Amino acid sequence: MDKDKVGEYHFVTEPYLLDFRGRVTIPMIGNYLIHAASSHAAERGFGFNDMSERHTAWVLSRLAIEMTGYPAMSEPITLYTWVDEVGRLFTCRCFEMVDAGGKTFGYARSIWAAIDMESRRPTLLDVAGLSAYVTDRPCPIGKPGKIAAVENDTEGIPYVVKYSDLDINGHLNSIKYMEHLLDLFDLDLFQTKDIKRFEIAYQSEGKYGMELLLHKKEEAEAGKYDMAICNGGKAICRAAVTWH
Repeated sequence: MDKDKVGEYHFVTEPYLLDFRGRVTIPMIGNYLIHAASSHAAERGFGFNDMSERHTAWVLSRLAIEMTGYPAMSEPITLYTWVDEVGRLFTCRCFEMVDAGGKTFGYARSIWAAIDMESRRPTLLDVAGLSAYVTDRPCPIGKPGKIAAVENDTEGIPYVVKYSDLDINGHLNSIKYMEHLLDLFDLDLFQTKDIKRFEIAYQSEGKYGMELLLHKKEEAEAGKYDMAICNGGKAICRAAVTWH
């Protein structure tokens, strides 16, 4: 492992972060991934403070997580992260999650963009600087893909963005999108099945007081659902989940 390019981060599952089954959740995994991504970038001169000096900020555009197991209470997790592709507007980051016994229980792929902090519009990346950390370490899950629109075929559940939903930029936290979408499912499903793959595509930023409609539709493929969060009839994110 090239430690200059691949970051290694350690977590221990805390009781107050687990669900009613005593296991980590997909949103909690998302928090681990973002923490590792932020640390990895900061250690290489592309972190929050470095980007702020350039009046830019990282935003998560797409995320796909695939899990084969879920750690329980007080279990150590080692998370590896690396960049596998850099473009003018987007960079692709991968993750591998490993348990205390050295067994991989999940992978994730993510796509990030940089935006101007004032205009909130995409800005060009430092391709040369970021490319120095690109590695061909494998990530054997599918890349984030196109997610079907479901808002015209389903009745939405209303939700208004609140204080606890906001991140450091004053917008709807990327993990909160995930939490609100997963809350659309009945508790019985969480008792009997696990999420095999969760994928989300962020399209625009939610703001305080924004009136949202949350949509969910079961697809023909067994255990697969497509979802959307909409404002004014327009999706601010789309997501897909596969249960097994």
